Amino acid sequence: MERTAVNPVPSSLEMGFNQGELVSGHTRTLYCSGQTAMNDDRKPQHDGDMAGQLALSLDNLETVLSEAGMSLAHLVRLNVYTTDVDLLFPHYGVLASRLGAAGVAPATTMLGVTRLAVPGQLVELEGTAVA
Repeated sequence: MERTAVNPVPSSLEMGFNQGELVSGHTRTLYCSGQTAMNDDRKPQHDGDMAGQLALSLDNLETVLSEAGMSLAHLVRLNVYTTDVDLLFPHYGVLASRLGAAGVAPATTMLGVTRLAVPGQLVELEGTAVA
């Protein structure tokens, strides 16, 4: 698989994402459902703790990727849904540092939403990965 970053305006790199990802030569694409801060018994965790929820949501996304033989390094698209954009920004480094450690800057969209499916959840991560 070959990835080419598309950044006509490079300011997005300061936030840790590419504006586009051109992927060629891939053989598999994984579309991941939204992952939230739930434990293995599907019980919500880290009530009111944005950083904790963000980290666990990312752990859960990594678990799905791993089951498909992939890792964060294969992410080409990441959608971030949050019930509080202002609260998410100070904790965005949790996400950016893990993506940076994986050497990836997927095309990313952040959306503020009224609520998520499970009450109390503050953030949900939805990804697309290619290998």
